[in-house]
Amino acid sequence: MITTEQINALRLRCEALGRYLDIDTKRIQLQEEELRTADPNFWEDRKRAEAQMRVVGELKRWITAYETAERLTEEVVVAMDFLREGVASEDELDAAYAAAISHFEEVELRNMLRAEEDALGAVLKINAGAGGTESQDWASMLVRMYRRWADKQGYRLTITNWIDGEEAGIKTVTMQIEGEQAYGFLKCENGVHRLVRVSPFNAQGKRMTSFASVFVVPLVDDTIEVEVNPANISWDTFRSGGAGGQNVNKVETGVRLRYIYRDPETGQEEEILIENTETRSQTDNRENAMRLLRSQLYDKELERRRRAEAEVEASKKKIEWGSQIRSYVFDDRRVKDHRTNYQTSNVGAVMDGDIDGFIKAYLMEFGEQEAKS
Repeated sequence: MITTEQINALRLRCEALGRYLDIDTKRIQLQEEELRTADPNFWEDRKRAEAQMRVVGELKRWITAYETAERLTEEVVVAMDFLREGVASEDELDAAYAAAISHFEEVELRNMLRAEEDALGAVLKINAGAGGTESQDWASMLVRMYRRWADKQGYRLTITNWIDGEEAGIKTVTMQIEGEQAYGFLKCENGVHRLVRVSPFNAQGKRMTSFASVFVVPLVDDTIEVEVNPANISWDTFRSGGAGGQNVNKVETGVRLRYIYRDPETGQEEEILIENTETRSQTDNRENAMRLLRSQLYDKELERRRRAEAEVEASKKKIEWGSQIRSYVFDDRRVKDHRTNYQTSNVGAVMDGDIDGFIKAYLMEFGEQEAKS
């Protein structure tokens, strides 16, 4: 039974959300930004116009989110009045209250994704760890998990590179996930994922441990300026494998980009290697490989900025091979994130893409610190 105190608290929460989001200012800003789009020459500079439309869209999203919060709060108040008059049930009041709370939590969570890169899409690369077929099968299971998650979010997922395992699973895969705040949500997946299960590939039915690494970087678009030195680029071409049309294994449509990156602070050099076999067009694959390169360079610049923020850096967990961020223990029916201690017993749902609980727990614990940086 929802009480009057809970409804009063909901009203106060709505008012606080409006102040925190500074909705009145955003409404004024929206009017000003929309006036700029009315210029007859607005689309002559497409890059600048797209950046402006992103600003307008972002303001509209926050205003709409707050107005929805107001509406849902009012619906709870009305439901309580109807209950007192005997024309509504407790179940209807409970449903209205639950809908309002769910929306508030979603808006508050999204508000933590305020960094420039959080609004972008994501490039997600999964590599099988040591362990042969077992680890390669685990990597393919993670691919399926992220595909299901992206589908539920309404995001567009594209496979840009895929290398099969020898017997089953995959050795490595690179995916582009495009959609609002995809990187902001997926950045917490960066790290080593550990699987413990009775292996279907082991004749003795032994319990085995496998690892796969997940790397997540922002997917840059034309509104992000990234400096690329053409002198540091070299290209190779190769024949794309797998099922396909008449060009497959006959024409060298796959591309391999090598880029020598020099750290601006230490001067150390590092080779960035990107392979793209997404399409049957070498030209298209080259263009996308360049986009992936810009994404990685952008991520390195973000890392450099983060290192400069000593206080923020100290609050982070170092992600490296051997320091798994999450364990999936199938026999014990448990998936646990070691950074937040959030866990669930519904292993099947997690492997079907229900990872929002882990994302939310991470952002609630670390999101505010990252936003301040």
